[in-house]
Amino acid sequence: MSRRVLATFRRRMIPVPRVLWQWQVRKRAQSAKAHLGFMSEEHHLVRDFAVRELASIGEPLAPKVIAGRLSLAVARVESILDDLEKHMTFVCRNPQGAVAWAYPVTVESTPHHVTFSTGEQLYSA
Repeated sequence: MSRRVLATFRRRMIPVPRVLWQWQVRKRAQSAKAHLGFMSEEHHLVRDFAVRELASIGEPLAPKVIAGRLSLAVARVESILDDLEKHMTFVCRNPQGAVAWAYPVTVESTPHHVTFSTGEQLYSA
């Protein structure tokens, strides 16, 4: 694999100097880290579980279900979901409070339909 980055400029491909693209990668990584800094290990656990289970069962996940499967208190799961939604990060709940969307998947109808290697089918955000 080449260690070069090419960019288009007026219908031409031009090489981007290594120092520039490496600087940009570091800058974006720092930005992402700052944006996700509020997330605890439990936040990641809840979010990852939601993605897996939405893909697996294909229906919204109630906080009580998430709490039971992860051995967390329902109030803690609800607090984590509040945080994730407040930061516009990874999850959205339906009016009943169940997780219906966990990036990159959703159980709600979208124009983006995906099929996993396991055969599970779902919509994508």
